[in-house]
Amino acid sequence: MGTPIAAWLWQDEPPALIGGRDRATGRIVFPCPADERFEPMPLPRRGTIWSWTVQRFPPKSPPYAGPEPFEPFALGYVELPGTVIVEARFHGVGFDELRTGLAVELVIVPLTDGTDIFAFTKAGDAA
Repeated sequence: MGTPIAAWLWQDEPPALIGGRDRATGRIVFPCPADERFEPMPLPRRGTIWSWTVQRFPPKSPPYAGPEPFEPFALGYVELPGTVIVEARFHGVGFDELRTGLAVELVIVPLTDGTDIFAFTKAGDAA
């Protein structure tokens, strides 16, 4: 694996996003704020697609500095049961397979610059 794009977003083994639980209210957020009111906690690795889209053109540059030529990618919101809904890319899921309610699980994937990001793939298909 490469260097995490932001090391505080997830733990490595097993890969899990790091959310924060408000010590006073119990409300869970992602990412975990750098605030002592929040207790870091691993979020569920599996969830379901809540909403999705396909990015078919390059985002505004800057800040986009992606690979050329640009390749469309899928992204959306994943509902992690009992906790939060997170925004993420989808990896290894064909555009024609995307649907609300599809079971997905967390994976860590490398970018072309050597950094790693988190994404979701179809549940049971994680490498």
